[in-house]
Amino acid sequence: MTYIETDAIIIGAGPCGLFQVFELGLLDIHAHVIESLPGPGGQCAELYPTKPIYDIPACPSIGAQELVDRLLEQIEPFKPTFHYSQQVTEIERQEDDRFFVRTSAGTQFLTRTIVIAGGVGSFAPVPLKVPGVVDYPTDSIFYSVKNPALHAGKDIVVLGGGDSALDWALELYKDANSLVLVHRSEKFKAAPASVKQMHDLCDDYQMQFMVGNVTGIDSPDNILRHINVTGSDGVARRIELDQLLVFYGLSPKLGPISQWGLDLKKNQIIVDTQKFESSEPAIYAVGDINWYPGKKKLILSGFHEAALAAFAIKERLNPGEKVHLQYTTTSPSMHKKLGVEDPYAEDDNVAA
Repeated sequence: MTYIETDAIIIGAGPCGLFQVFELGLLDIHAHVIESLPGPGGQCAELYPTKPIYDIPACPSIGAQELVDRLLEQIEPFKPTFHYSQQVTEIERQEDDRFFVRTSAGTQFLTRTIVIAGGVGSFAPVPLKVPGVVDYPTDSIFYSVKNPALHAGKDIVVLGGGDSALDWALELYKDANSLVLVHRSEKFKAAPASVKQMHDLCDDYQMQFMVGNVTGIDSPDNILRHINVTGSDGVARRIELDQLLVFYGLSPKLGPISQWGLDLKKNQIIVDTQKFESSEPAIYAVGDINWYPGKKKLILSGFHEAALAAFAIKERLNPGEKVHLQYTTTSPSMHKKLGVEDPYAEDDNVAA
């Protein structure tokens, strides 16, 4: 039986999981990253890659995918090993205090520490519940946008009233042949500015908005051609379309994490605020998956948690050794790890 032996496994490749790679790398700890999605970025990349984020330090505005791309660039010197499209299904502590970890793909590990950075756990889009909808090909009904070019020149209907629905409607209408946004009411969960922009575009006849719910699909040849939308007046209206984009949100599932014996509070892992360690020694949790008094579900909070968790892991892996804090600005060893030149080397030579 073949095992991958490592000092650290990170479960989740969202922004907090990626930054955990960086903080561990600065302390000479190589990480294996396990991610249920087919690529990095978590919800940022999966649901709203073009959505701007305004509370990342030193970035007045940064797109979600751009943030992920920059984090990937930042961790490149540490060469993490990614294991995509698989979920951790089993964790078992061994006699030597390491953990046996198995994934849904059959990959097996022996690791000394685990960091859970799985956001809200595994998640799946909330499906459109209309009879027969599962029979249609994946190039007709979408629950996310991977390649906007696939929707150019098409007659599109977007379902939903949250940020994802509005963001993509406002992006895709530019190249679509036509676009209709359908939401159950005039009340939206999306940003007010997005809602106003949508209404302005409707007034300018560049897109349409309808209040109602999809109640049927009328395409006997199994090629998506029409949907029926029933409004608050009880009248069903037929809409012709090529593609249906469904943004009803996510259905979060804690999944196997709930079976790992960790202390939980409302499906979040309870941690301390010194090490961000769970009730199980050597298992840590950072980002939206954890809970502690005063917890705020912000990416920047997760970055802070990842830094402290990394120091705790270093101390655990090297008991009795003092872990020195070094600044990336001035430490030559940090510059070497990051592959950058010492910015003070020339000044030192001149002074000498």
